[in-house]
Amino acid sequence: MNYWVSVVFRAIPLAMMAVCIGFGVYVWNAADAPGNFVAGRVVTFLAAICLCLFCTAATIIRQLIGRFNAVDKVLYPALGYLSAVVTSAYGVSLFAGASGSGQDPDYVAGHVVLGLGLISGCVATVATASTKFSLIPANSAQPAGERTAPSTAFSGVAVTVLGAIPVLLAATAWAFGVANLLMTTSPSRFTVGHVVIGLAMICTSLIGLVWSILRQVQNSYGPRDRVLWPWLVIVMGAAAMVWGIVLLVLDDEPYYRTPGFVMIGLGLVCFSILSKVGLLALVWRRTFSLANRVPLVPIVTALSCLFLAAFVFQAAITDSNVFVAAHVLVGLGAVCFTLYSIVSILESGTSSHDG
Repeated sequence: MNYWVSVVFRAIPLAMMAVCIGFGVYVWNAADAPGNFVAGRVVTFLAAICLCLFCTAATIIRQLIGRFNAVDKVLYPALGYLSAVVTSAYGVSLFAGASGSGQDPDYVAGHVVLGLGLISGCVATVATASTKFSLIPANSAQPAGERTAPSTAFSGVAVTVLGAIPVLLAATAWAFGVANLLMTTSPSRFTVGHVVIGLAMICTSLIGLVWSILRQVQNSYGPRDRVLWPWLVIVMGAAAMVWGIVLLVLDDEPYYRTPGFVMIGLGLVCFSILSKVGLLALVWRRTFSLANRVPLVPIVTALSCLFLAAFVFQAAITDSNVFVAAHVLVGLGAVCFTLYSIVSILESGTSSHDG
């Protein structure tokens, strides 16, 4: 990989992080209203995911350009996990004293920010698993059927711990989402229940990414993995988008609209993750001639989020119920575009294609 190209790919996550922080803080301070409170905090803390994706990008790129060292091996995963902990702690502090009734902005924002922290923890685990990314191209070049782990791969305990982290974080998100849906219905609980389940679907999708990387690093990736992990992400992405569309079609109450639009956006993020999981499956011990086209997927999902946000912003002029959704979709578009950088890096480091 060309050094200056690597700089651009590392700059993209930081630029998108700046967009989330700048736009989020602007909305946060624009007016003392529930919509600004929720939208401002959610968009601001979407920056935590972008930061964790930067850590992943830097971890892989510095291996590809031969500059990865012992400090990098600790620094980037630690920065990612720190971001996840701070985000989750702030989310908990918001909803801890909230009532959860009516349109309580602390309750909604706190749970969603907690969910973003859980996603950040999953992405930080991707960065940690990627500290041995350089083994993947070497393992992939071996003959089919060769599944002996390299001496420099992770230990069995490390694989178990890293593989368990996104599972536990996803389970936590699912628990919070389902618990809110099972409680007495209120606008805030309804919104939290559906949106946090959408965030849980992203965490679940990241399980597939973490395990794909781990099993390729360990040289144990097989035909079953090639099918299982991409389809896990496909199911999560499709479920989130269908879920959102169903909420918008039902539209029994005005508060159905925010989770409806946001769930569609979260589904698009899942499909951005699919481009990474799918690419790892497509280029493992084979040549995929269209590998360099895969990075177009997160570009399409990013544009889809932004175009949808434009329509929802227009709707928000007369319908305040979609104000939060419009702003959150912009932040989700930034996350999707950040994933373009990661997929491009993966394509550069793992694939062999003809054109």
